[in-house]
Amino acid sequence: MRKKPIIFLVLSLLLIFAGSFVASLFNSSSGDVDVSRIYFETPRGELSGLLYKPDDADQEAKPTVIATHGYLNSAEMQDAQAIEMSKRGYVVLALDQYDHGHSTNTTEKPVPFFSFWPHAIYDAVQYMYDQEYVLKDDEGNGVIAVSGHSMGGFSSTHAVMLDEVDFQESGIRKIFASLTMGSDYQWIKTLGFTDEEINGSYGPRFSGKIAGQYDEFFFDAAATGAGEPVVKKNYVATEEGMGFLGNPETASAGTVYDVDGGKRIIYQPNETHPWNHFSETSTAHAIDFYDMTFADYDELVTVGQDDQTWVWKEWFSFVALIGFFLFFIPFINLLGKLPFFKNIYTTRPASLPEPKTNGGKLAGLLLIVFGALFPAIFFSAYYGGDFYGMRLLRQVSMIFIALSAIVLIVSFVKNAEKSIKSCSFIVLVLSVIQYFFLRNQADLIATTEFFGAPTVNPVLYWALNVALVTLIIMVCYHFVSKKPDGATVQNYGIKAGFKTISASLLIAILAAVAGYGLLFIVDSLFKTDFRLWTFAVKTFEAQHLVALLKYAPLFFIYYFVVGLSVNMNTATVKYDGYKGYVISIFHFVGGLALYLIYHYGLLFLTGTAGYPSQSLSSIIVIGLVPVLTIAAVFNRYLYRKTGNVYVAAFLNTLLMTMITIANTALYTII
Repeated sequence: MRKKPIIFLVLSLLLIFAGSFVASLFNSSSGDVDVSRIYFETPRGELSGLLYKPDDADQEAKPTVIATHGYLNSAEMQDAQAIEMSKRGYVVLALDQYDHGHSTNTTEKPVPFFSFWPHAIYDAVQYMYDQEYVLKDDEGNGVIAVSGHSMGGFSSTHAVMLDEVDFQESGIRKIFASLTMGSDYQWIKTLGFTDEEINGSYGPRFSGKIAGQYDEFFFDAAATGAGEPVVKKNYVATEEGMGFLGNPETASAGTVYDVDGGKRIIYQPNETHPWNHFSETSTAHAIDFYDMTFADYDELVTVGQDDQTWVWKEWFSFVALIGFFLFFIPFINLLGKLPFFKNIYTTRPASLPEPKTNGGKLAGLLLIVFGALFPAIFFSAYYGGDFYGMRLLRQVSMIFIALSAIVLIVSFVKNAEKSIKSCSFIVLVLSVIQYFFLRNQADLIATTEFFGAPTVNPVLYWALNVALVTLIIMVCYHFVSKKPDGATVQNYGIKAGFKTISASLLIAILAAVAGYGLLFIVDSLFKTDFRLWTFAVKTFEAQHLVALLKYAPLFFIYYFVVGLSVNMNTATVKYDGYKGYVISIFHFVGGLALYLIYHYGLLFLTGTAGYPSQSLSSIIVIGLVPVLTIAAVFNRYLYRKTGNVYVAAFLNTLLMTMITIANTALYTII
């Protein structure tokens, strides 16, 4: 029996290191490109990024690309551009914007949203321009292209505007070209600029835009103004798109237009906003753009080469990702054989018999379905503050408060059974807490100095509300249905002593430290991480660890309660095998998966999404599905292995919280 976890441990390590090694070969173009993480000081703090430098760049300066990410991501999301352009001879800096990844903004942030993108790219341009391996022309102009996705696109556009202002004084343009993806002028204009001022700033540069026709946010001002931006777009037909192209009589995507001595082009792939990151089509557009832009430098860089290899780096990083999550199972099994850690094991609860009545069976099925669908149905309300959804939730909460209070009072007057009194009292307390949460949504999701992750806060708010509703239902289900059948809290894996709980916490901490230790080793050796598309396990800085300590206790409530709910709903003999895993996954993510199918299915079929007003929240759901799927598997396996919910709840909390925090904006000063 001891050999089996050792075999799986070796297998997981093989997947991690073999996958990472092969990924690094594609990342570095088989060693022809040196990939390193750099840090540099700026007037606003410290910027970091992955520098892709061809081996001959120190002997001969090269055209350079500075590429950056959007609101939810970090430098690694620019892998496609970084790999494809560096292997063609360009120097590439994949940049972490301020307060993302490994970069920090140490200035005050009265309006946090405007603290990381307006100057990130241009501050990086100032640094890169001074490097000897970055090409300048005979007049001192920089041969540098700036590129960004989403908010990174705004940063790129604003960098061009700042560069043009500097040009009026210095006579030098440090930026030679710009290519944006998934961004229009919407947020640039909030800085006080007009379309004419923005378009006039491009000057004689090469300028391009990749505008996905199914982008959730941008490229249709009318749809955005109506509050329903998730529709099919045709950017070249809009006033803004035409203005960018110089207002020709007719405009078409993929056509180059001569404007103010420069060249401009708009590409319109059939893609959503996050799809741009993981697209051979968009990457081909980027390659074509740079081929056009740097055609006069074909003695320094390769022009006209169409093959793409970046996707292989992604697939082998995915192999390493699989190994990473596989690692925790044998590691915990082996640690659990040591004296103190043996305390993680409690007596495995006996499976309960199937409900005897059709009503009992139907109730169990309905609870499983409701438990899966409820978190998805009201996700947009919890995350985005949808007025009608939040009003309905408050009304339901008030009904629960009133009903539980009435039942509690009547139970004391009639001297009813203790279980009725206990059930009604617990539901009353939980309903009051739920109502408080619903009434104070704006304050609870606000970005503060203590909770500084603006996209994590609404997810946490959603998770806590789901936990409260789930707990209310669990309490009712237990007292009404399960307890009469002989169930106790021990059947759900909640009953455990202090030693079990403390050993579970410690073993989860050690497992998380060991797993992330492997990641840091991989980062040091290969400059890769564990990822597939937007789902990534990446290295972090000290501020992320501090944030973990703040967020983890609250996320633990979610993973504990939902894990407990799954255990309750799979406690019968029927779910002893693989069906238990299926139900566990369905309970965690079934509704969210259906949400995405409905939302994007309608978008592609009809041109209008299922929830046309939900831009950011739908993209957040994409990231939640893999996270919660893995959490579901851990929850089920470790419950069956240890007999309790604690190891899984602690492990899921530590891993999934850090994965979430390290991959998005984290403001260090507010």
